[in-house]
Amino acid sequence: MPCALGRSGIGALKREGDGKTPRGRFRLENALFRTDRLIRPKTGLPVNASAPDDGWCDAASDRNYNRRIRHPYPSSAERLWRDDGLYDALVVIDYNRRPRRRGAGSAIFLHVAEKGLKPTEGCVALRRSDLLKVMARLGRRTRLVIV
Repeated sequence: MPCALGRSGIGALKREGDGKTPRGRFRLENALFRTDRLIRPKTGLPVNASAPDDGWCDAASDRNYNRRIRHPYPSSAERLWRDDGLYDALVVIDYNRRPRRRGAGSAIFLHVAEKGLKPTEGCVALRRSDLLKVMARLGRRTRLVIV
């Protein structure tokens, strides 16, 4: 399946905001989906509904860096409830999660691609229908390999 990757390509040395998709082999932690736009996706991963106040902290100096948070939030944090549909369904990729390295990159997801598979900010994105097909095949032992 065709996919979109970071605007700066794939890199082994990722930094916050560099637009690179991290190179490596990663666990897939869990999935989120919008109940107002999708039925619960079939997947072997833990699944949670997202909410309008969901976010993901991208402030390297914050104690919740690279963690899910609730808006309003005092530090920089991406909104997971988006109008553009990119996060209608997403899978959290276990990049820079345990241990977290400040400034090494955050919010790396497998999510819905923009039309034309435009490059991402560092995530892996698939067409919505392809993402849902892939999610149905994912489980706790699945590893995503980015080379």
